[in-house]
Amino acid sequence: MISVPSAVRIFAYALPTDMRKSFDGLHAIVTNEFEMDVMRGDYFVFFNRSLDRCKILAWDRDGLVVWAKRLERGCFQRPLESTNGLSIEIDSTTLSMILGGADLKTGQRRKRYQLAS
Repeated sequence: MISVPSAVRIFAYALPTDMRKSFDGLHAIVTNEFEMDVMRGDYFVFFNRSLDRCKILAWDRDGLVVWAKRLERGCFQRPLESTNGLSIEIDSTTLSMILGGADLKTGQRRKRYQLAS
């Protein structure tokens, strides 16, 4: 699981993203769509159309970092509301809930893959 400092601002992209995009493609979305500078230290979260893949782009003092997760079963829950249509600001707790599989409304665990015991 990714550890996000509570002081970091986190923005989720409201539109589906092509998960073939990496550093440059995701950076272009942050620059052109969010109209923000990734080097400020914010985290930018992207989901694909089927919500089974997620990438997070962040600046780490001397370079960009891309963190990726692909679910074997189930899907992520996209954050609920967008204020400007393109991005949704969330906190680190909400990001942890999304990545960990908790339903954002009820807090209950969503269907996910589990290894057989």
